[in-house]
Amino acid sequence: MEEQSFEGLPLSQSLPLSQGSFRELWESVVTASISTIPTANEPQGTFGHMDMLLMNEQALTDGFDENLFELIPEVSTKDGVTPPASTVPVTTDYPGEYGFQLRFQKSGTAKSVTSTYSELLNKLYCQLAKTSPIEVLVSKELPPGAVLRATAVYKKTEHVAEVVRRCPHHQNEDAAEHRSHLIRVEGSQRAQYFENAHTKRQSVTVPYEPPQLGSEITTILLSFMCNSSCMGGMNRRPILTILTLETPEGLVLGRRCFEVRVCACPGRDRKTEEENSAKNGTKQTKKRKSTPAPAPDATSIKKAKSASSAEEEDKDVFVLHVRGRERYEMLKKINDGQELLDKQNKTKSKVSVKQEIAVPSSGKRLLQRGEKSDSD
Repeated sequence: MEEQSFEGLPLSQSLPLSQGSFRELWESVVTASISTIPTANEPQGTFGHMDMLLMNEQALTDGFDENLFELIPEVSTKDGVTPPASTVPVTTDYPGEYGFQLRFQKSGTAKSVTSTYSELLNKLYCQLAKTSPIEVLVSKELPPGAVLRATAVYKKTEHVAEVVRRCPHHQNEDAAEHRSHLIRVEGSQRAQYFENAHTKRQSVTVPYEPPQLGSEITTILLSFMCNSSCMGGMNRRPILTILTLETPEGLVLGRRCFEVRVCACPGRDRKTEEENSAKNGTKQTKKRKSTPAPAPDATSIKKAKSASSAEEEDKDVFVLHVRGRERYEMLKKINDGQELLDKQNKTKSKVSVKQEIAVPSSGKRLLQRGEKSDSD
């Protein structure tokens, strides 16, 4: 086989005046066959083992691949679970077919507690960066790879569109990569932190672990990394924590929500808010207890009775039940004023009757002072 060299090939060839297609240009270029290129260990003019394998009459000039310059489609890589993309997250409880439930460890309202939960208000009170254990309970076995996701949202309607983040002060003090996240999972190296590309909401996921032998619950540890009163952060705006049970593909299997207050003294704040809730009749999960109305004043009843005896049309006495001390005092003043006015009117009428002079019978004239009668 006659050997070809590259010395005779021109370095560049000018295109014809017709500016033909790239296929014609490719086929017009003379390219040496791979089988004719000598190896480094063999002298020129000899054939080696690689030459025999490549002698299959397939040279580079056999044809032009039209798909050579097509872009390779991008492969979407998912690192963990894709966060939900809803603009306004749902905050209603949904146990689902797996009976998803949450339980909180019982702790009193002592000042020393770092985390306490109020069943009356469905509200968790905890200290800054202190671990709050939450127990997860399901009724049957979950699909493999299920995860628990925690997301924080503002409770009030006027704030629900805003993203819950930590204040700049606490962010600058934290050196963690996910320092802007309010909720943090403790005790697990498999926790993953996400920020949705569309809604910018932040969430953290942790794989669901089946209960250990002899137990029916799985416990996760959450920490809240900012106080509710932090300026530039929550700024005293109440928040809700949404805990969802999801498949690896992001399908929601169950949902539970509860309010969170991060404060310096959880026990004191829980006791105060529960007392205020019982007095004012605010949101309660137990049976509402109505505050008894103050007993009506005895003097007002007596005045009402005396006034009714004076006037025929006011014989009936009515008892009005009033809720709230302030409202009762206001109505009592109005009633006392009316009673006083009636009493004054009655007194004036008696005085006017006494001052009236009896009119004599017909045919007689009244004697004036110093005047003598005809008989005298």
